Amino acid sequence: MGVLHYLWRAVDQDGDEIDILVHKRKNKTAAMRFFKRLLKGQGGTPLKIVTDKLASYSAAKKELIPSVELSTVQYENNGCELSHQPTRQQERQMRKFKSQGQAQRFLSCHGVVNNLFRFGRHLMQAKHYRAFRDHSFSE
Repeated sequence: MGVLHYLWRAVDQDGDEIDILVHKRKNKTAAMRFFKRLLKGQGGTPLKIVTDKLASYSAAKKELIPSVELSTVQYENNGCELSHQPTRQQERQMRKFKSQGQAQRFLSCHGVVNNLFRFGRHLMQAKHYRAFRDHSFSE
């Protein structure tokens, strides 16, 4: 039987995964660690943060970035929840992760690679889609 770990994920307004953290706890300390890591990687502060109603998010936000708006409206975080599906599919294929470190290493890379291949195919012509896909494979 495995040990339960929580997946902290940051997704931008387009549904692209920005950062991920695998942690044993879901408390203020873990939220602060995630926000610090996220802000360091982005280089700037966001205009708005959308989360679920977990209290540790608001506690960490008040301490680190009090000027940023925090929204906990019910369906506003659906983008983050839906972008979690490819991660869950890959986890099932791999028959779970063996350790926290393995999950962190794999999921950090998986999110970036998955962003390369997620195009709004319905929004573009086939020739443009093929060009973007070829560029993604070469990258």
